[in-house]
Amino acid sequence: MTIRLLLVDDQPLIRAGFRMFLEPAADLEVVGEAGTGRQAIEFARATRADVVLMDIRMPDIDGIEATRRIAADDDLAGVRVLILTTFETDDNVVLALRAGASGFLVKNVEPVDLLHAVRVVAAGESLLSPAATQALINRFLTQAPLGQLPAALDLIVLTGREREILALVAYGLSNQQIAEQLFLSPLTVKTHINRAMTKLDVRDRAQLVVIAYQSGLAHPGGRPA
Repeated sequence: MTIRLLLVDDQPLIRAGFRMFLEPAADLEVVGEAGTGRQAIEFARATRADVVLMDIRMPDIDGIEATRRIAADDDLAGVRVLILTTFETDDNVVLALRAGASGFLVKNVEPVDLLHAVRVVAAGESLLSPAATQALINRFLTQAPLGQLPAALDLIVLTGREREILALVAYGLSNQQIAEQLFLSPLTVKTHINRAMTKLDVRDRAQLVVIAYQSGLAHPGGRPA
């Protein structure tokens, strides 16, 4: 299966750099480039891209708003957005996750890590590592204003096991790690996560993490039990 990519950045040189080491991969195809958020939305519809590699800071519509519009478009339900961030200075990461992004990368990412990230997101997972990503999410969730995601009461729709797994997801554990901790198979863990996403009406794992923190199921600086 070929993963169709849309590159979005207001700097042509950066787009060219990403294209240079993405295109040689046999399972990837760059189907378009956009220099503004508005173009990103238009090209996502026109190219039917699987993954949009999206910069945050752009003219007209920024990457967060473009992500929100893509995520809200039923015709683009299968499109995943991977946000680019400067890491140390960009305080918009959690807003991007709330908008519907499936994860984020630093702009100086190593080529091999970018390839891995694109494949992870295309497979329907989110790019949330147990280490740096966890610390970053903790930081931004304590600073950002609350949005429109489900509150604690809405978690009543989840089973006890689903809530337990959701908390572990929020603390950065992979499906394999959750399976080992709860003495389950990775497939069973994945099934519980998929059911939780369906019940909470979210697109992917990244939004589950935000819900877990907003509802109080997980706490910044906390650790899995």
